[in-house]
Amino acid sequence: MAESQVPAAAVTPQPRVRVDAWAWAVRLFPTRSAAGAACRAGHVRVNGDRAKPATPVGPGDEVRIRVAGRERLVEVRRTLVKRVGAAVAVECYVDNTPPEPPREEIALLPRRERGAGRPTKRDRREIERLRGY
Repeated sequence: MAESQVPAAAVTPQPRVRVDAWAWAVRLFPTRSAAGAACRAGHVRVNGDRAKPATPVGPGDEVRIRVAGRERLVEVRRTLVKRVGAAVAVECYVDNTPPEPPREEIALLPRRERGAGRPTKRDRREIERLRGY
């Protein structure tokens, strides 16, 4: 196929966009400001490096996002700037997040009853023993 017959869309690479705009557009964050705040707080990494809100991402980039105590690992397939529906959004990234451990494996934290006061010396020793100190 000659160069003149190649469609322009096949030659032109997808543009790189801001990571905060992309993460919001593919519905990884509920608002654009939440995506920017997560970037500024250091909860977003692009290809292993901390990302500022204006860090560019493009197809093939790996984005790690820590949301609600859980880390998500996604690979960018397509770039978007405007927010799209959920069905279109899932086509724009590959979710490589490892599955959550079963609930039985999650260690339960000891809870004190509300209003029970400060822990005694004996209580502190039991808490330390449970935590493995």
